[in-house]
Amino acid sequence: MAIKVANNQSLTAITALPAAITGGAMTLLETQTASDNATISFTSNIDSTYKEYVFKFYDIHPETDDKAFTFQVDTGTNTSYNQTMTTTRFKAGHKEDGTYTTLGYSSGDDQAQGTAFQALTQNIGNANDESCAGELKLYDPSNSTFVKHFLARFQSTQHAEQCYDDFTAGYINTATAITRVQFKFASGNSNGVIKLYGIS
Repeated sequence: MAIKVANNQSLTAITALPAAITGGAMTLLETQTASDNATISFTSNIDSTYKEYVFKFYDIHPETDDKAFTFQVDTGTNTSYNQTMTTTRFKAGHKEDGTYTTLGYSSGDDQAQGTAFQALTQNIGNANDESCAGELKLYDPSNSTFVKHFLARFQSTQHAEQCYDDFTAGYINTATAITRVQFKFASGNSNGVIKLYGIS
């Protein structure tokens, strides 16, 4: 296979890619709009069709002040949402008036073989201008050999007028296929849009 070179250093000079370079296309599988819902559950479309699934979150807003946005998963047709996870979280933060900044590990938001809902954000405010947005990637959920890895990154407006950039990662410690994912705030209802994509 010949390597295509842009001799004039312009990407527009590359008119074709090698046939071996494929993949990366995003296919929208489902959209859910929460309107004062306690939970948002994706119970279909997560199967062996794709090796990677991406959830994208738009203006997720809590009805109850000062609550973290969380998630859990389950297998088959189970609805307990209590799979064992080992996770890690760190954050960067900055207050509106500049009086507070932070960058560090979120030691109270991780799990070591825990079964709780995993926090994806800091505690978000419920004022009209407060919400969160971000994405969660779930890798190879139908694999029957390995644990299931995930990565998440969120931008949120914390209840104390603080901006947070939250990074969460971990693995779901099961070799059983993950078939469903549920999102909710630590308490109270939520509003906003979540889209599920399959990555080819």
